[in-house]
Amino acid sequence: MLKISIQPQWLLHSDEGSPQFLPSLLALLAAIEEAGNLAGAARKLGVSYRHAWGLIKQSGKAFGAPLLNMSRGRAATLTALGQNLLWADKRIAARLAPILDSLASELETEIERSHSDPGPILRIHASHGFALELLRDFLVKKHITVDLKYRGSMEALASLAGSNCEIAGFHVPMGELQPAALKFYAKWLRPKSQTLINLATRRQGIMLTRNNPKDVVSLADLTRPGVRFVNRQFGSGTRILLDLLLKREGVDSRQITGYDTGEITHLSVAAYIASGLADAGFGVETAARRFHLEFIPVVTERYFLICSDDALVAPSVTQILKILTSAQFKAAAGRLAGIDVTQAGTLLSIRDAFPELPESRKTVAKANRSKVV
Repeated sequence: MLKISIQPQWLLHSDEGSPQFLPSLLALLAAIEEAGNLAGAARKLGVSYRHAWGLIKQSGKAFGAPLLNMSRGRAATLTALGQNLLWADKRIAARLAPILDSLASELETEIERSHSDPGPILRIHASHGFALELLRDFLVKKHITVDLKYRGSMEALASLAGSNCEIAGFHVPMGELQPAALKFYAKWLRPKSQTLINLATRRQGIMLTRNNPKDVVSLADLTRPGVRFVNRQFGSGTRILLDLLLKREGVDSRQITGYDTGEITHLSVAAYIASGLADAGFGVETAARRFHLEFIPVVTERYFLICSDDALVAPSVTQILKILTSAQFKAAAGRLAGIDVTQAGTLLSIRDAFPELPESRKTVAKANRSKVV
């Protein structure tokens, strides 16, 4: 199976001629930030110093302001404009990654279907997660065609209930918040005909600007004047979790500046904070560590895959179970901060996982009729 990657591309349009492609400039800016000098950045990218310097000068002229501060004997630093361009690129990549991954998955699927003898296609609709990204990579290496679409937890479960996918992915907080979270998912869960597959446990908490200059130590601190917050999109499992936590702590979300924002991935929340546009967000530890943010753990949650009992015997699902229990997957997932895959690949009934899950409306109605008789 082909593996396709789709990347966003910047074009700078000016009055001086044809559009200027910016990917090479952005790569150079990132290399300068890492190396601390232009010569080291040029070596890393495999280009000449003259070419790198010419690109910096030409781009600075096009933008109307310099991109680099340079002085003899001192490290090169990006100007404010250079920093803004670099962080804008990181935010765009973080924000669009799940959308572009889904589009790439659709294209891979269409190519597979165009073959004279296409194999089975496994449709997965799931909340975005780093362990899930890793699982998809393993499936592709096993030549299993995967049509992966990132959805909020509720939408993913609704999609499975409507037979629009074979596997859904959703996450539920452990402990006292689990019953409240399940109320959002209960109508799509079928205890008699569906089975859960453990994928991972992960830590969710408050992401903060490096060194935490606003001294945020709790959810209540998010309401303080001057603290800018960035949220996840409405309907996402993380936003549901945050709402439950705020309710438990007696925190009024209307007092949180930026609460009504809606980023679609944990990485985009982290990138938003790291680029200086917000002071705090809420999400998984993995994303916070990738952008070198501070992180205050608040709750641990379980991320499940779920499918019909009949689907468990399908070759693609059998392969998923083999991957999740393999030493290779566990070793790779072990490098993801805040994620534990010790139980990955084990099966669990819905009733065993969620004993407090309310009975279906039909069961409750039947029980009530029996009481009346």
